[in-house]
Amino acid sequence: MLTLKLLTEDYDRVISGLEKKRFNGAKEAVDNVLAVDRKRREAQQKADALLAEQKKAAAEIGKLMKSGDKEGAEKAKQHVAELKESTKEYENIKAEAEKEMETLLCQIPNIPYDEVPEGSCAEDNWVVKSNLKECVVGEDTVGNWTCNPENGEAKLPHWELAKKYNLIDFDLGVKITGAGFPVYIGKGAQLQRALINFFLAEANKAGYTEIMPPTVVNQASGYGTGQLPDKEGQMYHCNLDDLYLIPTAEVPVTNIYRDVILEEKDLPIKNCAYTQCFRREAGSYGKDVRGLNRLHEFSKIEIVRIDTPEHSAESHKEMLEHVEGLLHKLELPYRILRLCGGDQSFTSAICYDFEVYSEAQHRWLEVSSVSNFDTYQANRLKCRYRKEGAKKPELCHTLNGSALALPRIVASILENNQTPEGIRVPKVLVPYMGCTIID
Repeated sequence: MLTLKLLTEDYDRVISGLEKKRFNGAKEAVDNVLAVDRKRREAQQKADALLAEQKKAAAEIGKLMKSGDKEGAEKAKQHVAELKESTKEYENIKAEAEKEMETLLCQIPNIPYDEVPEGSCAEDNWVVKSNLKECVVGEDTVGNWTCNPENGEAKLPHWELAKKYNLIDFDLGVKITGAGFPVYIGKGAQLQRALINFFLAEANKAGYTEIMPPTVVNQASGYGTGQLPDKEGQMYHCNLDDLYLIPTAEVPVTNIYRDVILEEKDLPIKNCAYTQCFRREAGSYGKDVRGLNRLHEFSKIEIVRIDTPEHSAESHKEMLEHVEGLLHKLELPYRILRLCGGDQSFTSAICYDFEVYSEAQHRWLEVSSVSNFDTYQANRLKCRYRKEGAKKPELCHTLNGSALALPRIVASILENNQTPEGIRVPKVLVPYMGCTIID
């Protein structure tokens, strides 16, 4: 969440940033927080004044007792008791105001960086890079990737290829669980495992320490990274135990550093994790949910960094280069978008999306979002670091990104590598697959 210091010292920039993010009622939301803060501070001042008066009255009791004025001493004791009761009332007002202020702050999104473009939806995002040379989208004609000439004119979508080569059974998933829970079979399962191992190996080479976290988290963890209360309706909730299935490994991995004070010399911290991810995807329908396009359960490798404010921009750049390197090694057509303010997530300060091109569907499929959250998550997590020689710790910056999410990567590999002999396996996956063709 945004810090109270930011709201008070940089009021105009906060309002402007929230409006850039298309947050309705930005000024009213910030003003409400500041009004509650004034109430909190007034209660604190009155409680402090009463405590000072208590101390003075307590000293007077001793003097009265020493002089033998028992009646005066009893009156003074009664006055101290009244002061204590009044102090308690103001302390309760202060505590309630603090709780209300935190609730209000949690309802305000992060503000975007200056370089985030203006815009309200996906159509306003900026394409900052593409390796696709020949594509139906006319403006994306840069780079050096060309369509596989062996593919021919008719290209099958991945759900038909999955059925043709017995890789994925969508109907069986419906039988066992429901729509959005596919069953991977034979070389389909092997391809999943190959991608997971490849992504983890690449993360390890890049200096990320692998974590194997739980895939269910408590409410405090969901709150810490901002999924709660913002995305509560999109998470699977285990009512009996009040636990949530994770939508991404970002949640458990980042929460490792909740209520932790780190040393500057240990930053940046670089973690990666492979987990299953669970998303209700309420409201999704039509072509967007066909095949692997949108699932309720899927595999994903996440990279997470905890860093200093001074170095987080460099960390973000390195993470973007890492994800781009994975797509390049998989020989997939991709593009990178800088998201506009209105299309950013609730918690991010700046976000880049990676999309791969689907030859059969003639559309772009998002496979990764790489975000810098500035101090927004760290403030909720109370994740701080101490500079050498400093007494007071400061808030860290948190960053994360998918490296990568598997479903649409699998879809793109199947569709972009279909040949008359079968599905060509990207060279980097051959050692993990043990074959060059899926037939």
